[in-house]
Amino acid sequence: MSGNKPMKDPLALLDIASVLSDEEREIQATVAKFLADRVRPHIGEWFENAHFASELAPELGKLGVLGMHLEGYGCAGVSAVGYGLACLELEAADSGFRSFVSVQGSLSMYSIRKWGSEEQRQEWLPRLAAGEAIGCFGLTEPDFGSDPAAMRTRAVRDGGDWILNGSKMWITNGGIADVATVWAQTEDGVRGFLVPRGTPGFTTRDIKQKMSLRASITSELHFDNVRLPESARLPGAQGLRGPLSCLNEARFGILFGAVGAARDCLQTAIDYADARVQFGRPISAFQLTQRKFADMALSLGNAALLALHLGRLKDLGTLRPEQVSAGKLNNVREALAIARECRTVLGANGISLEYSPLRHANNLESVLTYEGTSEVHTLVVGQALTGQAAYR
Repeated sequence: MSGNKPMKDPLALLDIASVLSDEEREIQATVAKFLADRVRPHIGEWFENAHFASELAPELGKLGVLGMHLEGYGCAGVSAVGYGLACLELEAADSGFRSFVSVQGSLSMYSIRKWGSEEQRQEWLPRLAAGEAIGCFGLTEPDFGSDPAAMRTRAVRDGGDWILNGSKMWITNGGIADVATVWAQTEDGVRGFLVPRGTPGFTTRDIKQKMSLRASITSELHFDNVRLPESARLPGAQGLRGPLSCLNEARFGILFGAVGAARDCLQTAIDYADARVQFGRPISAFQLTQRKFADMALSLGNAALLALHLGRLKDLGTLRPEQVSAGKLNNVREALAIARECRTVLGANGISLEYSPLRHANNLESVLTYEGTSEVHTLVVGQALTGQAAYR
């Protein structure tokens, strides 16, 4: 086999593409081409300068990826697997862009589509799908991440209105969002509200000095006696079922996205090893390097097949929350391990933004934590297996 070219796509080892439909392959290729043209040439600079290219939002809308798995209101209505493959390619470019699309579609838009009134859907969904407006999702608080039931943000009735007070933390898109879906305690339990940008008392502050997701906007949201009409409440949502259903949608995109980040790392490392010569031969010809690649390719293939299996279950309408937790837990963990190992193949060059593995590794540290920490997803799986909840 001496003299063969390295695989252009490590997923070709198990011929993953052969189990996709023509439409699914077309979606994946279309998104990959857009990213190759509009994101990849600039992503190292954007990461270094902590810049999110929000001007690409309308282009992403035109591409059809914003809320692409939702039906109606300008959304594409593609399959769960088609949406997952788009997330795979987005995160292969950078987690920040997959995060933007996930928050826009699976949190902001899904919350409105699932729990909103028809008037709210008509007002916001077409604009969000087109990228003409940007949404965010306010659940996590400074003191309550894994335990949202203890949130302190509160909405109280005042005549026909609501008065909202509190704060949210680590909110993707928060500083640029035109509308925030905000979850708050009320006398009737947790409820959701749509808070447009510019509403008096609603302010944001972007979080700086991040070492992860630098090509993404992460913000705090503050609500100081924010007066909202009854029409701002999401009428279908009562209790934690509302926000948790949205999070489950976002986690599904993550388990595909992690595969994209890992694939990009491994592809980068294989290409580098083929060109890097030490001791008179490419380092790809050394046994230790090939063992690293073989181990990583198997982990990557297993993660991709798991993602596809869960995507097929979602398209059948049988996917359960604990299965999403299993996919997110496994695939992010494996992707992070692959990113770190690929950095070692690159040696000193591995710390340069010219190459993607360490950037992906830094981003995946956030992905490991958000939409449920690895510890929480471990407990979700543990409860499914034993029937015993071990959260407290």
